[in-house]
Parts: sequence; C-alpha cells; structure tokens
Amino acid sequence: MNKILVISFALLFTLNNATAQHFSKEEHSILKSKEDSLQPLSEKIVMAINPADRLTADSFFTKILVRALKTKNSFNYPFDSLFAISKIYAPDSAFRIYTWQLVIDENKIRQRGAIQMKTADGSLKLIPLIDNSDNISKLQDSIANNKSWIGAIYYKVLMNKFQDKKIYTLLGYDEGNIRISRKILDFLHFENEEPIFGGAYFDYSSDTSHIQYEARHVMEFKKEAGPRLTYDEEMKMIIMEHLVSESNEPTKKWTLVGDGDYEGYKWEKGKWNYIQKVFTQVIPEGKAPVPEQFLDKKENDKLKVPKAPND
Repeated sequence: MNKILVISFALLFTLNNATAQHFSKEEHSILKSKEDSLQPLSEKIVMAINPADRLTADSFFTKILVRALKTKNSFNYPFDSLFAISKIYAPDSAFRIYTWQLVIDENKIRQRGAIQMKTADGSLKLIPLIDNSDNISKLQDSIANNKSWIGAIYYKVLMNKFQDKKIYTLLGYDEGNIRISRKILDFLHFENEEPIFGGAYFDYSSDTSHIQYEARHVMEFKKEAGPRLTYDEEMKMIIMEHLVSESNEPTKKWTLVGDGDYEGYKWEKGKWNYIQKVFTQVIPEGKAPVPEQFLDKKENDKLKVPKAPND
C-alpha cells in the first residue's frame, strides 16, 4: 500500500475555508501547541509500518484532538499541518467534518471521523462518527446515524435547500480492501441536531433500467483504477465516470475501471436528477472536468509527493 499516496490524497482534499479566525492569542497558542503534538501522530497513523504502532498513534491522536477542540473557538482554527487528515467546512460553515483512515491490514481499513458543529459561544459540540460499514450488507440502501456511519474520507461537501431543509451532499473515498476501492456519494442532514446519513435524494426516472432507490451511491472498482467522482462548478453537476469490466464480468467489482464516458446528477426540485450521458463523446484521458486543485504547482514540487487518485 502506498502510504505516501494516501497522505497526498488527504492533503489535496483538506479544505480550510472558515471565513475568519475568531480566537484570542491565548487560544491560538493553546491550539498551536496541540497541533504540534498532533502532527507527528497524524503521519504515524498512515506511515507506520507496524499495525500496532498505527493503532497506538490513532488512539493518542483522537484523545489529543478532542482535547484541542475543547479550546474555545477551535472551530475556526485550521490545523494546517495535519496533512493526513481531511477537514472540510460545510458551505454555510454550520459544521466542519474531520475524516481519516486507519489501515489495520490490507483487508481491514477503518475510517475515523467526527463532526464539529459551529456554536454561538465558541464551545465544543462534537459528534463522533463510528464506521459500521462492515456490518451493513447493502451500503447503498441504509439510512444511518453517527453510530452506524458508512465510512469515507470526504473531499467535497455541497449544500442544497429544499422546502427550508438543508441537504448536504458528501463526496468521499474509501480505500476498501486489497482488491477494490470505493468512491461514495452520500447525503447528510440534521434532525433534532443529530446527523442522518443517506436519504431519498436521487431521481432515476430518466433511466428505467436503473435501480430506482438508493440512499447513497457507491462506486466500487479495481484497486489500481481511479474513476472520477467530482462536482463541476460551471455545469452545476456531479460528474461520475462510467465503469466497465475489463473481463466482461460486471458483478466482479475488482474488474471495474473507468471508460472515459461520464454520467451525472443535476439538482432540481429537491433531488439529484440522473443524467445517463453527460457528454456526447468519450473524453480523452486527462481532459475530463476536475475540481480546482488546492495546492499550486510550486508547493506540489516542494512536497515531492505523487499526485492523489483522480477525483
């Protein structure tokens, strides 16, 4: 497993778009000190060769992170040096969601996460996310709370409103196991201030051959493949690369790769409406729409890390 690749993947999808840094010098000093303790642990979670070392680092990281977030106004602190951890704000800054992964072995990978809610007085409201995906037989169908979370490292959060209800759409990545990886298009809304994942927010009426209900969409594909799942700002659409089997065995997920053709979803009347074919011709490799990268070329060159998997 290329752990450097995992770090670069998480780094590229770390967004820190809080509108302002509202904390005192004392609060900043405390948070900076905690960040300095967290940084080597975050790398060790990904880079340590021994599984026991990764587990230990994850345990210490989680405890110190929670203590750090208890600092008043921590919601606005960017934690810029935690490259192995994805931390992105909702478009309305109602919450920030932290996600990372713990590789136990090649066939057992757990996602970790938490949602930090924005509070009026700067105090901490933190909702842990418990990866329960191994115990869910149909990932596409389940409605989940934070204790039965479908784990993923999130790299994009979208927000839509329908009938005064805010619906957040999450794009995420899951390294899966030794044979397959996943990209996940999930939903999040809050009921009584508690998170609910999944929901009836797809409209597949334009394609009667498609399964008509999904609580989320899960792309499962060959480990070495990197099919795209992204949001195109200009088109206002989610763009998803079509998958085909290399061996003409579509039920075997480890044979699926992107074919350069694209499906999509467009938000209309409270649903993501499915579009079977976004473009009229196959897009050449490297020419497909991708989101703006979060590191400029100079910084990428400085880091000397390989590019992350295509989103």
